[in-house]
Amino acid sequence: MVFENKMIMNGEPDDEEEEAPAEEEGDEEEEEEDMVDPLETIRAKCEASEHCTHTRERLEACTARVGSRSHTQEECTEELFDFLHARDHCVAHKLFHNVK
Repeated sequence: MVFENKMIMNGEPDDEEEEAPAEEEGDEEEEEEDMVDPLETIRAKCEASEHCTHTRERLEACTARVGSRSHTQEECTEELFDFLHARDHCVAHKLFHNVK
């Protein structure tokens, strides 16, 4: 009988401890939602720059051209790499100014 009382008493505080971490996890999730990745914001700004806009237009034109044909061996790999290179070149110059 004494053993049963100890088990019940030992079980009660665990229930309270299980509820407390759940509340803390909710706070952490809210903090994570407020955080914004600086890489993504800089990429968006660089994609809007003149040089990246030009390479994006070439990529979109190629994609439209390839998509309009049913049988073609043309791919837009070169245009994609040009766009990614231009964007990453822009990002490389701006990203590390934001790193603390």
